[in-house]
Amino acid sequence: METRKIKLGADHPDTLASMADLALTYMNQRQWLEAEKLLVQVMETRKIKLGADHPDTLESMSNLACTFKDRGFTSRAISLMEECCKSGSAVFGPQHPNMISSRKALKTWQIEALGIQEQEES
Repeated sequence: METRKIKLGADHPDTLASMADLALTYMNQRQWLEAEKLLVQVMETRKIKLGADHPDTLESMSNLACTFKDRGFTSRAISLMEECCKSGSAVFGPQHPNMISSRKALKTWQIEALGIQEQEES
């Protein structure tokens, strides 16, 4: 990744792919803060370079939403996944496997959040 940053530049698609792969490794190791830092950088750079509706940008958005959820930032996760689902359905279509899994995660998170709110109100 560092070599790609030097040789290709920090905003090159191959560099961003390496950064996203490292972020996924961090996610698998439950190193949420490290994953979040990289995913924010990757997502923001992809938005600028590729556009907000590009499949790679949407993938980064979904991964970042999952990281937010795993860190306990449920409302941020829900908000970002809603944005991802809205844009992704327009790009991929509602029956695309990525959209089905993203909507499923979103629905699960929303139900969990409602349950937490109900417990707090009791």
